Amino acid sequence: MDATSLSLPSRDLPDQSYSKWSPERLIDRVVFLEKELREQTIRYRSSEPKVQTSLSPSPRRRKKNPRIDREFDPANYSTRLIALKIAYLGGRYNGFEHHANNETPCPPIEEELWKALNKSRLIFPTPNPHILPGDVNWEGCDFSKCGRTDKGVSAFGQVVGVRVRSNRPLSRQRTENSAVSDESNPMGGSNGMLGHLELASPPLSPIYDFFADMPASKPSWSDESLAFHPIDDEIPYMQVLNRILPPDIRVLAWCAAPPTDFSARFSCKERRYRYFFTQPAFNPTPGPAGFLKNKTGSAGLTLQREGWLDIEAMRDGAKRFVGLHDFRNFCKVDGSKQLDNFERTIFHAAIEEADEGASYVSSEDFKHYKDSISKNKASNLPSSEQALSPRVYTFTLHGSAFLWHQVRHMVAILFHIGQGFESPELVSELLDIKKHPQKPMYEMADSAPLVLWDCIFPRKGSDPHKDALEWLYIGDSSRSEKNVVRVSADRNGNGKYGLGGVVDEMWKVWRQSKMDGILAGNLLDVIAKQESSLAANPKEEKNSKERLDEAASYSPSSLSMSVIGSSSNSQKVFLGGKGPRLVGRRYGRVLQKPRMDSVETLNANYARRKGFEQSEKIKEQGWRRVQLSRSEEEEEEEEEKEEEEEVPVSVVVAAAAI
Repeated sequence: MDATSLSLPSRDLPDQSYSKWSPERLIDRVVFLEKELREQTIRYRSSEPKVQTSLSPSPRRRKKNPRIDREFDPANYSTRLIALKIAYLGGRYNGFEHHANNETPCPPIEEELWKALNKSRLIFPTPNPHILPGDVNWEGCDFSKCGRTDKGVSAFGQVVGVRVRSNRPLSRQRTENSAVSDESNPMGGSNGMLGHLELASPPLSPIYDFFADMPASKPSWSDESLAFHPIDDEIPYMQVLNRILPPDIRVLAWCAAPPTDFSARFSCKERRYRYFFTQPAFNPTPGPAGFLKNKTGSAGLTLQREGWLDIEAMRDGAKRFVGLHDFRNFCKVDGSKQLDNFERTIFHAAIEEADEGASYVSSEDFKHYKDSISKNKASNLPSSEQALSPRVYTFTLHGSAFLWHQVRHMVAILFHIGQGFESPELVSELLDIKKHPQKPMYEMADSAPLVLWDCIFPRKGSDPHKDALEWLYIGDSSRSEKNVVRVSADRNGNGKYGLGGVVDEMWKVWRQSKMDGILAGNLLDVIAKQESSLAANPKEEKNSKERLDEAASYSPSSLSMSVIGSSSNSQKVFLGGKGPRLVGRRYGRVLQKPRMDSVETLNANYARRKGFEQSEKIKEQGWRRVQLSRSEEEEEEEEEKEEEEEVPVSVVVAAAAI
């Protein structure tokens, strides 16, 4: 075959019959065409857009750079001492106070507050080698708290004081000397100074009067400080914290300038509590079996149905708490405190009827229609809407200070009185320390219905029961004329109503609980009204209302003693919880119960357990100091024992060889 026939066929070969081609030339042609096809396929696939299929592997996404926390230098910021008014529902928390090295299933309120302040970079705690990173650390924050509520107790007016970061620009002099100031002030900034002047009022006087009396200029103030308004230009503390805190913990207000010596604990001169309960306290038993056997002297028996409380008798007992009294029989004595003074002053104690909450929607601003319902239409409403049952009452208590579990012990005694087990004179008896120096062993009331309602910081020389701190509540505009509209709309306005506002968020919490209550209440009605048709007797067929009316008309003479009070083999005693407690067949009166040791004996026993012959030595040295010295001694003793028990290595080797 010639050379022409052996050459590769060209792409531009003229049309000709392949029948005349030799086999070798045909093979070369097929190879050439396959090569062209492959090249065209590669060019086509490279030019068309890539389509992701389920069978093809997914392309790797570019990893985002991990978030790096920006260094937050406290020296670049001013700080100021403020007061915060906090509200919380305590059912999910282990009380307010945080205790180091004490892990609990539920966190304390103080820990949640610290996390929110720390996350928002509002506080700069001083590092402590004894506190692990991430643990609660208030050092350098001037932190103080008014009340230390127990587990399950709520608060609607808890007050704390804390030094926080401020928007106020640093003065020129402070910026130049920042290095020197940082060594003396771990919190950084200028210690809340306006130039060199603390942003605080004189002892419990209003901030606005204080600023009005200030000189027009100060040589130590910088131009930036003079242009800064302490409220309008400040960080919106309430809104920042409420975005981070759980929905059942809310910051309600802040005080821009508490006194220079402010302490939320020691500056508070009055604390107000409320304990909620229902009437009836628990579900009554219908019929004669639900009556209690209460003797009333020559009058014989008075029929009182279980579950219902004698409100007037409770009010009589509550009035006896008012005044200065020794409440050692109304508290839990802690030997570690070594207390010997149990006198406290009660300003107000009363049983008051309360509503079920969320009553603000009935005010003028929340009406369904523009025109209000006329009185005639309101009078035609069903009786069930005019008066709801069961009703809600509160034991309202105002006092200078309170002992450990004092309020819950006081409420427990009032419940005994309200159920007819005790007379109101029991309060006076227990307050008589000379007659009853040792506390009877009785149970205190449940913690869930108790609320720290408010804390009062009065001004010296004025009404001692009026709070003098100038609170800025969420939703309020600044009292200055500067930027009133801007502050109300951008900061405070959105913080109260609207999406994400405090009212809307708390409405969700309330509505969930309300729906649970409505469903449970309707289920109670359904169960109570259900009757079996097989058990119905035509001669005695009566509805539930007729039977209850008949039971209410019972008299002691028409009932046998074997029927009265036979609803349970054990006596039911209500102490504020979900239901009554069974205390046995017969109720034991409080004054007849076993007595605890006297306060002096409890303190002395605690001192002896800690290695002291007398409790006075603990008071002289201070308990924390004594505890520290004793722990050091125990460590030294353990080290000495370890050295004595330690065996030389040579002895061990010799023993092994033998």
